Amino acid sequence: MPSRDLLSREQSKAARALLSWSRVRLAARAHVSEPRILQFENGSRNLNRRHVAAIRQALEDAGIVFSAEGPLLPRSEGLNGDRQTGNRMWRRRQTKRTP
Repeated sequence: MPSRDLLSREQSKAARALLSWSRVRLAARAHVSEPRILQFENGSRNLNRRHVAAIRQALEDAGIVFSAEGPLLPRSEGLNGDRQTGNRMWRRRQTKRTP
């Protein structure tokens, strides 16, 4: 298993798929540009360790767990069965209401 600050392009793609995140969303969460994430995931550019660590941290903050089998999004114990599918956890989008 790579050290905590490392991430492969395959892991990044798989983790984004589990979260249903676009590269734009990951870029915003990791504070890394979307073109850099695209280049990283396509294998056309190697990012410095700081950017890779930021991407991995953003994915982990969203609930991704990296294991030897690959990235996982574990089930939450408190959710009903109808809100879970496989190892994905679905969340409702929270919106602010103005009075």
